[in-house]
Amino acid sequence: MKQSLLSFLLSCFAISSMAQQSPNGKLKIVPKQQTLTVYYQKQPVIEVETSVNTSALKKSKAKYIRADYQMLSGKKHHCTNEANEYRCGELVLRVYNDGIAFRYEYQGLKDALQPEEQTAYRIPEGTRRWMQQWTEAYESFFPFGTTAKVKPIRSFSGTFTSPDGFNNRWGYPALLEPVDGIFALISEANIERQQSASCLYNDGERFRVVPDKNEVKINGHWHTPWRVVMIGTLADIVSSTLITDVSEPCKLTDMNLTWIQPGVVSWVYWAYNHGSNDYNIIKKYVDMAVKLHLPYVLIDAEWDEMKDGKTIEDAVGYARSQGIKPMIWYNSSVGWINGAPGPKFRLNKKEDREREFAWCEKIGVVGVKIDFFSGDNQMNMDYCLDLLESAAKYHLLVNFHGATIPRGWQRTYPNLLSTEAVYGAEWYNNVPTFTDKAACHNATLPFTRNIIGPMDYTPCAFSDSQHPHITTHAHELALTVLFESGLQHLADRPESFLSQPQAVQEFLGQLPASWDETRYVSGYPGKSAVLARRYGKTWYIAGINGTDETNSLSLPLKDIIKKAQHATIYLDGQDQPWDIQNVKPSELPKAITCQPRGGFVIIIS
Repeated sequence: MKQSLLSFLLSCFAISSMAQQSPNGKLKIVPKQQTLTVYYQKQPVIEVETSVNTSALKKSKAKYIRADYQMLSGKKHHCTNEANEYRCGELVLRVYNDGIAFRYEYQGLKDALQPEEQTAYRIPEGTRRWMQQWTEAYESFFPFGTTAKVKPIRSFSGTFTSPDGFNNRWGYPALLEPVDGIFALISEANIERQQSASCLYNDGERFRVVPDKNEVKINGHWHTPWRVVMIGTLADIVSSTLITDVSEPCKLTDMNLTWIQPGVVSWVYWAYNHGSNDYNIIKKYVDMAVKLHLPYVLIDAEWDEMKDGKTIEDAVGYARSQGIKPMIWYNSSVGWINGAPGPKFRLNKKEDREREFAWCEKIGVVGVKIDFFSGDNQMNMDYCLDLLESAAKYHLLVNFHGATIPRGWQRTYPNLLSTEAVYGAEWYNNVPTFTDKAACHNATLPFTRNIIGPMDYTPCAFSDSQHPHITTHAHELALTVLFESGLQHLADRPESFLSQPQAVQEFLGQLPASWDETRYVSGYPGKSAVLARRYGKTWYIAGINGTDETNSLSLPLKDIIKKAQHATIYLDGQDQPWDIQNVKPSELPKAITCQPRGGFVIIIS
């Protein structure tokens, strides 16, 4: 017993005396040969293999790094974080208060391809995990598991299978729970020109970081994107801004950015499983935006084939005449082209792109939704950057669809307000799979995909599309708060929204699309999710039940309600769709019992 206690004390001393650590001391790293072991409050969380021998880190002096910047959209407008930075050969390591970030920096390259990287994360069998099999559009589930030995799914990208028949390619982010109550979320950030994005390939328990195709010859200085692991409790993960903390600052500093305004959008596609070539249908969605006081309408695909002699200029003109700001859709024309909707091939060449975006600004279009990219390779990454820069010149907001996940561009180019890269409500149009899986999936996304950046899930459908949904009305309403997106596209048809109680319609008309603060309240991935988001002096608390059974969701709101004067609760009714109550904040319950696949929203002001 004494021997075991002595060994434990010696190991703790080794961690504290030899390790590189975060400014708050919660995270410590012990280097050994090419491996970094990351500890959270003296608990080992994850092992990272690097491309260099890390032994010299023990002698590296810490450089203090502080992030302090403003965001125009996202989970938090004023972002701050701090880190200790260490260097060892090509390796640059930052230990933040809520995770680690590292990259490799190279000098004196001459007509070289990107240097081969040896980064890998060790994820032992038995580790609780929520990981997505890679697809080029990142539209898949994050199923709970404890093993990497899972059957591959078939997607538009094909299947990726190891010799023993299991999936071996995984997308970001990857959520792990290596120790009870301690989580690690793996992703990457700050993709720049001459870089490709990466994903994970596994050989058993070893998950390798593998950059996608990049044939650019590099000269001089070059570095990889930041490899990022957020670490801590679920509260730490939910509130983390580490992806943007390590990304390049805003490059639009010479512009007045008042035209970048997050907002809620009236969206046509979901109800019809079709684009926007019918002027009369577009009018219905403009009129809905007027009645609900929404700022935007999206005119989706096929507007270049408008029926009945109408044109896109007619549709844009009608929206503008009603005080609604229109956005329009484009095919990127690098992914799905043959058989895909148009307009196509208008953005690929610089001169065409500049002409098209100048025309958009001239007729009154305020944003573009660009769809059907072809993966994570360097060509796609540079193309996305070209699009963001050109769009900014003409004061156009951007929403990337059929595209890769956010990796920090929302800080560098704040006109990027949303990205799809999620298995969202659009899938009710495609296959029946989503009906039974949506509630659990929805309760997983606040802890996985949406952590790393805006997510255009297209939430809130009270009626059915091609395949039915079995989540409740209050569950659907809660998604508009749980899911952060600078452009929050509402999925349902006008007649459905306008048949809801007046209080629900007013809720949608006053809904913020960016936040001053985001907090974890309670929940566990796939089971339930309760988050609190603040805009100004108003708090929105939203919760959903991800299970098929009645579930009590905890509401520890003491800090939020102590100065509040009024609260409105949107609940599922027992014998009717809604139970909407106005109460004193002090009368709010300590927990809410949710129906199977149910939910709630509380507004506290």
